[in-house]
Amino acid sequence: MNNPVPLLEMKNICKTFPGVKALDHVDFDLFPGEVHVLVGENGAGKSTLMKVLAGAYPRDAGEIFVEQKAQPRWNPTVARENGVAMVYQEFTLLPFRNVAENIFLGREKKHAGLFLNKSLMHTQASALLKSIGVNVDTRCPLLELGVAEQQMVEIAKALAMDARILVLDEPTSALSMREIEQLFSTVRKLKEKGVGIIYISHRLEEIKQIGDRVTVMRDGQLIGTRKIDEVSIDDVIRMMIGREIEKLYPRHYCPPGEVALSVKGLKSGKKVHNVNLEIRFGEIVGLSGLVGSGRTETARAIFGLDSMTADDLEILGKKYKHIDPSQAVDIGLGLIPEDRRRDGLFPILSMEKNLVMVCLRKIFPSGIMKPAIERSTANEYVRKFNIQPPALDRFVHYLSGGNQQKVVIGKWLAAKPRVIIIDEPTRGIDVGAKSEVHAFMDLLANSGHAILMISSEMPEILGMSDRIYVMHEGKVAGEFPRGTDSEEILRRAMGVRA
Repeated sequence: MNNPVPLLEMKNICKTFPGVKALDHVDFDLFPGEVHVLVGENGAGKSTLMKVLAGAYPRDAGEIFVEQKAQPRWNPTVARENGVAMVYQEFTLLPFRNVAENIFLGREKKHAGLFLNKSLMHTQASALLKSIGVNVDTRCPLLELGVAEQQMVEIAKALAMDARILVLDEPTSALSMREIEQLFSTVRKLKEKGVGIIYISHRLEEIKQIGDRVTVMRDGQLIGTRKIDEVSIDDVIRMMIGREIEKLYPRHYCPPGEVALSVKGLKSGKKVHNVNLEIRFGEIVGLSGLVGSGRTETARAIFGLDSMTADDLEILGKKYKHIDPSQAVDIGLGLIPEDRRRDGLFPILSMEKNLVMVCLRKIFPSGIMKPAIERSTANEYVRKFNIQPPALDRFVHYLSGGNQQKVVIGKWLAAKPRVIIIDEPTRGIDVGAKSEVHAFMDLLANSGHAILMISSEMPEILGMSDRIYVMHEGKVAGEFPRGTDSEEILRRAMGVRA
């Protein structure tokens, strides 16, 4: 950092919601050309602090300075005028608008200030995307892009605002290793231009790769700020949770049982070509591969969400030509989706309604609903997963990411599946919640369930899987036992054979 003058200073920031002190006299600063990593468990106050910075939440107390100039009036417009841009973990894009329209939404390019200059918008949008290593058709509607490509459009949208203070909230949660390197390359270029970057991530291994300093929050309070080269990952974890995590991947291996699900010659759409795999009772099978390799599409086809054909499909000892989602639930399959907000939750319904949504036919076979049974069923999974706060009437929209993921998992387990497909089980959740989710997966496997786990995190694949399938371009590129070297898995994921 060549310039000693802070680009941003937030001093003694306080924010209270009914019954909750979300921010308790928090200090935070950022220098030009710096990546300042902000970490903490879900609910620690990170997102609230950043929403204060973006002007989405008014601060109850405290001061904000930009280049040492006090900002007594602070709102979204003033934040943007001061060069603050945010890339949120949950996308803020419009699915039916094309890429260029999303990037310049609210700041459209016009001829003579009257008519849209679509050609210029597409040209500039394409240049922005290429600057971060992405090559997509800017005329393509957002809904036709994958999660990773949508994330990169979000980043390009922020860069189009000439941001001096760029907030990246879990930017790599949906990216492949190759795309993460592209992002890091972009971040380094922005640093050279003097942009200050606030980087929020639950992937603690990224801290050493990209950060200059790290600030840890817990329970709405500042725990400490350290230089990256003066702190270890274990130190950061202890600061985050105030306790030791004995084991992040608590896998207790046991001999697998009979085949629970087997598929041969699976084909679906343009992304799944001749997939063969099987899962046995009592094991966790990892499904690895780069984003776009067909992992999620394979899971959707097996569950019946997408049309498919297969030479052989056997589930729980019975043969099927194909199934639909309703039939999948009835025969004992569960699918915990990759995008919890879009596909796994009803955000404006209560926790109770979400938790019983899948199992209604099982707990009320007569079709007559009984509120007491519904409530006791929901309470059972609130207790099992330690969902916080344990208020059944609370809309899940207001829960932290980790607690939302617990609701999604609880919702499906309430339907009593025997075969569970979990797509990105710990995407965007903190290290403490990850440990809890992993422990429960281990418990499920050891109680006789069969689990297919799709994950982009190599440590998770290696730490939790009994066996690992690797996909490349819609096909299984290899099957590996527990203990396989990560480099071999990555080579197969990239289509490279020894």
